[in-house]
Amino acid sequence: MAKQTVRDIDWAGKRALVRVDFNVPFERGTNHISDDIRIREAIPTINHLREAGASVVLCTHLGRPGGKPDAELQLAPIAERLASLLATTVDYVHDAPGDDALAKANALQAWQVLLVENIRFWEGEEANDPAFAQAIGRLGDVYVNDAFGTAHRAHASTEGVAHVLPGVAGLLMEKEITFLGGVLQEPRRPLAALLGGAKVSDKIKVLERLIDHADALFVGGGMAATFLKAKGLGIGKSLLEPDLVDFCADVLIRCEAAGTTLTLPTDVVIAQTLEADVPTRTVAADAVPDDWMILDIGPESADLFAKQLSAMGTVVWNGPMGVFEVPPFHTGTRIVAEGLAAGTAVTVIGGGSTAEAVDALGLADEMTHISTGGGASLEFLEGKVLPGVAALQDKP
Repeated sequence: MAKQTVRDIDWAGKRALVRVDFNVPFERGTNHISDDIRIREAIPTINHLREAGASVVLCTHLGRPGGKPDAELQLAPIAERLASLLATTVDYVHDAPGDDALAKANALQAWQVLLVENIRFWEGEEANDPAFAQAIGRLGDVYVNDAFGTAHRAHASTEGVAHVLPGVAGLLMEKEITFLGGVLQEPRRPLAALLGGAKVSDKIKVLERLIDHADALFVGGGMAATFLKAKGLGIGKSLLEPDLVDFCADVLIRCEAAGTTLTLPTDVVIAQTLEADVPTRTVAADAVPDDWMILDIGPESADLFAKQLSAMGTVVWNGPMGVFEVPPFHTGTRIVAEGLAAGTAVTVIGGGSTAEAVDALGLADEMTHISTGGGASLEFLEGKVLPGVAALQDKP
């Protein structure tokens, strides 16, 4: 999937309209941004454009305002944080498709940066309305998509505007395509997929894609309970997707036929309620009492996962091993993350809660690549064509 990038454009005297993903964790009604990693990840592209002589117009969404203005989701705090990270002034306008934004964009000089208002304040964004795409397309000479986390959405600012302006990938988008594409096309072998999180239903298509592609699959998190049920084990009152038990049983059979090892937890951490610091027990995976629930993989399983994953050439990880946000059910995720950090495998971390967990553990810098896309990274690994990527210009 060879797409043109910001490196392929002569930016001198041009305006870059850049779709970024600044949908950061944000406390409504305050100016507090709890995690600015998505803003920081866009800095290399913004600086590349400025150093190449471009002026930069940024657009992003924040939250789900439903196609109408929401004072609590305005982007003033984003502009302030971005200005601090860039160490320069960032102009900000409460407009995107209208004349106010256009006037601000036309007045920009090389190196200057403008942030337009939350793009989802207008219904035309999520509807991918061609007229809306034309309106925001007036803000730039070349379109840059650096928002991999929204590339699976065919919205006006992620797909439609690429039919109005020539569209290229930003440096972050390029990195995402390179690493996630490498997992699917030419991974360093052996290739392992470590899947966790709450539900099997979130990972069905990834599982189906990887059964024949990966050398090993490891399953933890809440989704492991449905797999254990498929093996005929009791899982107490753990989260269960009963309509997917047969699917999990089929995955087990298909993995064996394909020669792909599938490793499930052999021990689990259980409790009677999901609350911080409640009494817990560690039991064998086949010994969960009826009124208890699985909330983390056990220490034996975590050590086994970490040891076996460290011997892999490439590991793609999507989904924590337990309810990471609620101690003490973070331990399995921590042990596995530390094992990956200490190993030599190429480590590609899926977005969302997995990325947040690795970052919270202070291990982000020890991983090869941490995706900024949650749903987008999953859909990419499923083999889906992402509208926001497909719309960009191919390399000659």
